[in-house]
Amino acid sequence: MDAEAQRVFTGGKTTMLEALGLSGAAAAVYQAMLDRPGDGVVALAADLELTAGQVHDCLDELAALLLVRASSEHPGQMRAISPEVGLADLLTRQEAELAARQAQLAASRASVTRLVADRAETRAAHGERLLGMDAIQARLEELGRRARSECLGVHPGTGHRPEDLEAARATNAGALARGIVIKSLYQDAVRNVPHTVAHANWVLDHGGEIRTAPIIPQRLVIVDRTQALVPIDPADTRKGALHVTEPGLMEALCELFDHAWATAVPLGAVRAEDTSTGLSGTERELLRLLGSGLTDDTAGQRLGVSSRTVNRLMASIMERLGASSRFEAGIKAAHRGWL
Repeated sequence: MDAEAQRVFTGGKTTMLEALGLSGAAAAVYQAMLDRPGDGVVALAADLELTAGQVHDCLDELAALLLVRASSEHPGQMRAISPEVGLADLLTRQEAELAARQAQLAASRASVTRLVADRAETRAAHGERLLGMDAIQARLEELGRRARSECLGVHPGTGHRPEDLEAARATNAGALARGIVIKSLYQDAVRNVPHTVAHANWVLDHGGEIRTAPIIPQRLVIVDRTQALVPIDPADTRKGALHVTEPGLMEALCELFDHAWATAVPLGAVRAEDTSTGLSGTERELLRLLGSGLTDDTAGQRLGVSSRTVNRLMASIMERLGASSRFEAGIKAAHRGWL
């Protein structure tokens, strides 16, 4: 075999040793020690164009892999362990390490599975976030199909979009047909919104109940008094909702709804004025809100009306009180016991 062929052959064997985890230099030293058992560090360094320090480092690496050991024939030198023994033992150790690693991965996978399951249980117990209207609508449809006794809803404001009301109609129709009690609470201001009134009348015609009040809680849907949807951001309910089932929270939400429902009046009824003040419910709440320091815009948002409506209502109250300013109206309302 000529020199070039020997180099290629030796290089191929060295590459195979590298595949077993040896560095290139250590693989070359090991191969050289197998080929020339009597060579010491100096001879190996000269033959492989390495420094003596590099050869010592390679011998340390080979010793750690149990591929070399002290020579009995040449004191102070190392001898290479034959591939049949050394490399076979190396493969056995690597296989054992791989099996241990696979067992560790299996244990890690089991831990991750348990963690995911625990988080799913936590979400089921304490709340699951639903992001966007599509997710909310899908969950409402699911809850509507699974409802067993009643569905309670609080719908503040007057900005109910016709398409959202239309989407809710199919779910409501299925629930009402199964005898599910539906109670929906709106603000008094929706009585002036034709498409919302039309939807409410449809619910009434199919056996549901609708009531209104000047001020109602934030948006809320309760199903069978065991689960509810509440907005993640009350200022923008289209962002998402939290699906909750925790008993303590559910009891509080049900009590909140029951109290608001008890103080509201059916949609078809006319809310009686307070005979002692001559104020409607909306006017009484407006005085209370403005008296607490809220601005017209904030008070209007609470009542579900525009700032223009707030101004109109206050002008009517001032006229009845004979007041020329809101400040004077506030004083006279307080003197009459309206606040």
